[in-house]
Amino acid sequence: MEFGAVVQTNPPAARTVGLAKLSEQYGFDYFWTFDSHLLWQEPYVIYSQILAETHKIKVGPMVTNPATRDWTVTASHYATLNEMYGNRTICGIGRGDSAVRVTNGAPTTLKTLRESIHVIRELANSRAVEYNGATLQFPWSHGSELDVWVAAYGPLALKLTGEVGDGFILQCGDIDIAKWMIDHVRAAAENVGRDPDEIAFCVAAPFYIGDDWEHMRDQCRWFGGMVGNHVADIVSKYGSDGAVPQALTDYIKGREGYDYNEHGRAGNSHTTFVPDEIVDRFCVLGTAEQHIEKLKQYAEIGVTQFAGYLQHDNKEETLRVYGETVMPALRDHITAKS
Repeated sequence: MEFGAVVQTNPPAARTVGLAKLSEQYGFDYFWTFDSHLLWQEPYVIYSQILAETHKIKVGPMVTNPATRDWTVTASHYATLNEMYGNRTICGIGRGDSAVRVTNGAPTTLKTLRESIHVIRELANSRAVEYNGATLQFPWSHGSELDVWVAAYGPLALKLTGEVGDGFILQCGDIDIAKWMIDHVRAAAENVGRDPDEIAFCVAAPFYIGDDWEHMRDQCRWFGGMVGNHVADIVSKYGSDGAVPQALTDYIKGREGYDYNEHGRAGNSHTTFVPDEIVDRFCVLGTAEQHIEKLKQYAEIGVTQFAGYLQHDNKEETLRVYGETVMPALRDHITAKS
């Protein structure tokens, strides 16, 4: 299993760069950031500094969207960073949440998402693509490599992911929900002749090392509110029965609005509707041993990367324990002599 850390690009940018360097020092494979240009600082600028001050870790957004940036500009960001730093970027993309809603916009259609994935991936892999009636290609890009991972929840989005995604990002740590969604992505891949084993499966959720459960839950309760935004969209489209797991829809019945000014922030004021049970199911909390136990369950259902959100007050210690205890327990063990 691979591991990633996920942060918001809160100022100062040097703090984000420092967390990326610390993540690499402790052995994390990926460093992801939110991408919401009004709420936080511009991630692609910060990626350049992170890549300049690290050696192996890959960087990218969790997640960008097709609406707030021209797709060719997005592809140019990746191809340029890859030329400068040696193919160490990753693209997570979805229909759009905070980045579009803060500007009174709305998530894009799945058709637009599908088209954007194709354009961004082809250009950022130094290939030509048809776009707006013309054949486009970066004449300066040679050997750039970029995988595009799709964030999805609903049945049609999961189908799209299986058909075209290099990876699947599930922003929810519930074992049963993850299995249901991974199975749907794998089935969609098989239906179009793809090998589902070639798709990366990433579960992203808050992770907190500790033993004070009340405090850990309060620090991570924001996540249930954030996931609730996507669930509310699904329920409005499909209803609360049948199309998605009941466990994913039941908890939002007490949801009343959402303030994007506090999006993804520990201790925010609009997630009191999220019960402790959902926090425990959706997040990875507790001692190192409890983390290892849940991560092994992820591995058993096909998860290839766990990406932990660091929006809490225990960032450095959580990274340290993962580097020294948790990740080694999930890595392949090789002996010097046998």
